[in-house]
Amino acid sequence: MEQGQYYCHNKTKTLKAKHIHIPEDSELLKFIYQQVDDNLVYNKLKFRIVFWSKLVLYLSLTIAFYSAFFNVENSLLFILCYILFGFSSILFGFNFAHDFAHGTIFRNSKLDNLAFIIIYAINGAHGEAWKENHIKSHHFAPNVAKHDTDLKISGLIRVNPNSKYNWYHRFQHVYALLVYSTYSLYWVFIKDFLVVLKNTMGFQRHLSFWTQKVFYFSYILLLPLLFSHQAWSIVFIGFLLMHLLQSLFLLLTFYMTHHVEGILYPMVNTDGYVNTSWVVNQVKSSNDFHPFSEFVNYILGGFNNHIAHHLFPHIHHIHYPKINMILYPILIKNGITPNQTSYWGGIRSHLRLLQKMGVENYINQNALALNLK
Repeated sequence: MEQGQYYCHNKTKTLKAKHIHIPEDSELLKFIYQQVDDNLVYNKLKFRIVFWSKLVLYLSLTIAFYSAFFNVENSLLFILCYILFGFSSILFGFNFAHDFAHGTIFRNSKLDNLAFIIIYAINGAHGEAWKENHIKSHHFAPNVAKHDTDLKISGLIRVNPNSKYNWYHRFQHVYALLVYSTYSLYWVFIKDFLVVLKNTMGFQRHLSFWTQKVFYFSYILLLPLLFSHQAWSIVFIGFLLMHLLQSLFLLLTFYMTHHVEGILYPMVNTDGYVNTSWVVNQVKSSNDFHPFSEFVNYILGGFNNHIAHHLFPHIHHIHYPKINMILYPILIKNGITPNQTSYWGGIRSHLRLLQKMGVENYINQNALALNLK
């Protein structure tokens, strides 16, 4: 598999540039890539069947629930369709937008990027800014302050033991779910517009941004207001509940991939280098849930296999369970135990982490322990 070898020998040189060099970890990374190159079997027929079945499933659900907006007369059923549309569109994004962002589907990168933008626009988010931060920041150094922009979601939530402590963090495990439920509304109505105001954007980027926003608000609000059988208040209730519930699902799923008990939060030393190797940073700052389950991988689009994704972002998520069959034994044999939970166990572990990060004395005494390999 030449693509994997090329990635190992060239792409990671850039990614590892700001991490300290540990020779045995560098050799381990080369060995991991070589073993996956040699042993991962690509079944093209199975890939096509799984890929197209997922596309038909999630696209059909998304279209069906949206079409119901204009046919359902019962108000409660209408609101339920809004909520179900929100979940189906998010899962559509999980299963396709993420891979499109990493260029793992089409041979043409422009097609990958166009498909990625369209799916993000369906969810109301401006995809270009997120993609740049995700690839150049988050994948570069996950969970490293000032490198990983995903740590800047909200000052109300403290997950990094090396970050500033505020008095209200002692209650964050109580109010976290409320904060999480508002995130997609914040992203759609505020975050994207702040990006536009804070950054110099050319005409093409402005055109793309405003086209996406007009499209989103037109199809998700204006058309239902004009052509559904519901009062404007019911439409707004459906829209609001859709965002609150899909946002809660999105944030909890995202947070358990990097922020549960036992996760690594590397620091930057006085020379500006991350105080661990790149491979250890990627593995120990990520959490898997049900990593060998084809079913969970199918439903969540590989989000449950974040260790494999961070080491192999150039490989489509359909292959992650098989990669884990190769990867996990190698890591364990080399004394690196992958972080692993169930889905519900990951949510509970995340909330316990929030509770621990909300106790100032606990953090002062135990921050070092969280940075051990």
